[in-house]
Amino acid sequence: MQDRPDLDERAVRQALDAWGMGGAHLTYAPVGFGDYHWVAETGAGRRAFVTVADLTHKDQWGSGPDAAFAGLRAAMEAAVALRAQPGRDFVVAPLTCRDGAAIQRLGPRFAISVFPYESGEAGAFGQELSQDERGEVLDLLATLHRSAVPEPLADLPPESPTGEALRRALAECGRPWHGGPFAEPARELVAGAAAALRERLAAFDGLAAEVAGRGARRVVTHGEPHPGNVLWRAGSGRAGGRPLLVDWDTVRLAHPERDLWLVATGPADLDRYARASGHTPDPSALALYALRWDLGDVAEYLTWFRGPHERTSDTEAGWSGLRETVARLTAGG
Repeated sequence: MQDRPDLDERAVRQALDAWGMGGAHLTYAPVGFGDYHWVAETGAGRRAFVTVADLTHKDQWGSGPDAAFAGLRAAMEAAVALRAQPGRDFVVAPLTCRDGAAIQRLGPRFAISVFPYESGEAGAFGQELSQDERGEVLDLLATLHRSAVPEPLADLPPESPTGEALRRALAECGRPWHGGPFAEPARELVAGAAAALRERLAAFDGLAAEVAGRGARRVVTHGEPHPGNVLWRAGSGRAGGRPLLVDWDTVRLAHPERDLWLVATGPADLDRYARASGHTPDPSALALYALRWDLGDVAEYLTWFRGPHERTSDTEAGWSGLRETVARLTAGG
């Protein structure tokens, strides 16, 4: 996030003692969207990447900070277990602290996790990868999808839990919203697109039923293997060495297509994945997870803007994201 959280940095520094880095110098890193990040460096030259999650904004795990923390803890533990499997060194898993935990509570609202500092070139969401780069990521995903399922790993059902939040917003867009500066613009945007959004929700329900009915095999998926979560090791070249995958809070058991739609751009990419994995991608599942992504984004943005908020660089970015996603959905996906 661009904006810093409502959190005293001294609390972050103190929490790092559980990883043997108490008192480290912190430099805020305004990267990503959703969590807050710092680079921590000790006097001895040890560096780490610190992530703080706001548990009040993690509704995908259930209602409330306790459910969010339990879900995040399961995801971080799964990432640690994945990294330990042979050939899974591309998993940038959290470091465990002195008591063996992969994540710690930081007061009632936040949670902190610490990652190894990896030097390399990071991509950006929406960036277009070359054919060779896509091939490297697809081969990596084929390896991930063949992984033994770690314990614990949450299951991601085809149906979207955010669909109900979107349906509530659609049902209530006929009266004013009062969350903050983007509440009324968001309501007007949704009201104008209500018919199209309901059609997309119905299309999603149909795809979910179709994919679930096939009973296809479910595998370990990252969930968001877009270029912004791919780190290319320094000195290896963008297509010369194996990329790394970061941000494992979305790891779930799901169909392979949950990852593939974000990487593959055509039949050649899908054929390469099929040869590497032994699984022929399902077009309906690809469409399902692409639509799930957009509908989920709209629901999360609306939950944000219907709640208390102010005009900041992050809410400005969120408003832009909401408009772009609604435009894409109303254009047919």
